[in-house]
Amino acid sequence: MSKNITKAVFPVAGLGTRSLPATKAVAKEMLPVVDKPLIQYAVEEAIAAGIETMIFVTGRNKNSIPDHFDKSYELEKELEKSGKTELLKMLRELLPPHVSCVFVRQAEALGLGHAVHCAKPVVGDEPFAVILPDDLIEDGSRGCMKQMVELFNKEQSSILGVERVDPKETHKYGIVEHTETAPKVGRLKSIVEKPKPEVAPSNIAVVGRYILTPAIFEKIETTGRGAGGEIQLTDAIAALMKDEQVLSYEFEGNRYDCGSKFGFLLANVEYGLLHKEIKDEFAAYLKQRVSRV
Repeated sequence: MSKNITKAVFPVAGLGTRSLPATKAVAKEMLPVVDKPLIQYAVEEAIAAGIETMIFVTGRNKNSIPDHFDKSYELEKELEKSGKTELLKMLRELLPPHVSCVFVRQAEALGLGHAVHCAKPVVGDEPFAVILPDDLIEDGSRGCMKQMVELFNKEQSSILGVERVDPKETHKYGIVEHTETAPKVGRLKSIVEKPKPEVAPSNIAVVGRYILTPAIFEKIETTGRGAGGEIQLTDAIAALMKDEQVLSYEFEGNRYDCGSKFGFLLANVEYGLLHKEIKDEFAAYLKQRVSRV
């Protein structure tokens, strides 16, 4: 019997050291791109893919994330009193009524594999999505995860979102080697975490989008610590490949690495140019600013 993807895991316990000092007291997932925090973009992408249960794997100093998705009675009352109906409507529609949020604590930061495993009691024996909010992917109204769910519905196997990167930067990513089975789709032959360019099997990099079968949990449990002394999801996926098909998918859309300062700035510029309220004014400013260079 085929299964649908109804749950998404958001590993959000990281310290955000690449964005210090901004993330010293603020969760990196709450950093805003124009007027929405990164975590909201990630949740909206999951909702667009038909996912109904959002599982946040959190750590210390991440209280702003559940607060963001919780009801704010005082704020809503003030907006209602002030007649700010559009803002009130926006707040109330932050999460559709059929969507639920579950928060799981990762007591110790032991790597992405460990974070995903923390969600096992909630995920159960179902395939599920993993979305890393640092990787902001813009694809109009469809979203990267919806593309991947559509492929999963056909293949019923684990899928990794991938894109081609500069060969000099393979040491920043999990890198796959695959055999192409259809346009933009490949069957994985190997996967390695952050290889140096001279030994990387390709320049096809895994980004922060996964669909995984529940068999991944047993693989994580039997995977030792890998690169950086952490329990790497990449190593568990390599073990999973020995038992079942794992696919790569070159998604459509533009990815912005918002864990880096430059990527975060790029995202704000690009999303500013898409924002219906400010795009014209912002574009005019950029043209004027460039003319002064």
